[in-house]
Amino acid sequence: MAYAVTTESAQLGLDTVYRKPTSGVPSWMMHLMQHAYIERLAGAQPGDYVQDPHGVYLACQRAVGVCLIDQYIPENPLTLGDRGYEDTELGATTGAEKIVLDGIVIDSAEAVVDHMERFVFPSIEREIEAFDEEARTQEIIESEMAIQEEIGPTFLKTGHAFIHFPGLAYTLYGYVPYFVAYGLYPEVVEKHFSLQADLAYLNNRAAARAYIEADLPPLHRLDHDMADSRGTLVDPQSLDRLWFPHFARSLEPVLDAGVRMIWHCDGNLMEMVPRLLEVGLAGFQGFQYEDGMDYEKICRMKTREGEGLIIVGGVSVTRTLPFGTPDDVKREMEWLVENGPQVGLFLGASSSIAPGTPWENIATMAEGIKYYRTHGRS
Repeated sequence: MAYAVTTESAQLGLDTVYRKPTSGVPSWMMHLMQHAYIERLAGAQPGDYVQDPHGVYLACQRAVGVCLIDQYIPENPLTLGDRGYEDTELGATTGAEKIVLDGIVIDSAEAVVDHMERFVFPSIEREIEAFDEEARTQEIIESEMAIQEEIGPTFLKTGHAFIHFPGLAYTLYGYVPYFVAYGLYPEVVEKHFSLQADLAYLNNRAAARAYIEADLPPLHRLDHDMADSRGTLVDPQSLDRLWFPHFARSLEPVLDAGVRMIWHCDGNLMEMVPRLLEVGLAGFQGFQYEDGMDYEKICRMKTREGEGLIIVGGVSVTRTLPFGTPDDVKREMEWLVENGPQVGLFLGASSSIAPGTPWENIATMAEGIKYYRTHGRS
């Protein structure tokens, strides 16, 4: 049995997931990264967040009036100081001088192919062979129920990251080696997508069972960066050939179970939006408007079944919050509400809010979240 919805705020979130008319506009989690701001909104003392990250983080969410949390990461701000990342290990996409995997130096497209064929493909095949659907179903249920129990009845916990799908492997191999391999060896890259999809299909069959058996709230956010400010990282037509067929089949079990999936958008993803909807996704979260994401146009789109979309309309964390004024924040929130779908709209920030964002803008956004939750669109 699913965690019972017993509070007004969680019910507002659940009604919005089901796209029911509501009197107020619910809010998605407000993920601040600056400790002092988390403490200030929570009514805590300086240093309290480090001593009790879970308690202070949740107190901050309650104080703002958050209704829905999908990705529960209360300790994530501990990785940053007031000036951002202060001590981080360099990786494949964050400036590492050399990438070495299983003894192979990843310095070319051929090295990527060599590593995939010798190590990655056999590893995925072993995972497929050993996959235990019953155990995975129970693992998902227990994890979701435990998080819901921990965050308490004020918030509705929805899904994040336990529905799987094939992804671009640039985080493993680095941008240049991987995308050169993508261009020169598409048959190898597609085999990687295909094997990932084979394994994801099994996982998602378990996820579908978890949603049904535990009556979990049928919303899940999919997260994979596939665009920058210029557009998709690879040609969309190549994705049509190599990626989308495997992406689509990997999601079939959860789509059949009635799970509404929304996509987290980074960069200019406009060319992918209709393709994602055609696969069966139900909405979007996180828009970089300055990069060309047309919020108003997207909010007028429909799912492949002809329903309106679920939209998490976020105040921009790359433009308005860090560089705007409180009036800019207020105007953007009004714009998000006025142009968002009539049902199925959540408010929040477009992503994590980085240290150094002016406090006045944070306070204005928090006030706006409370206002729209109470007053709705009036």
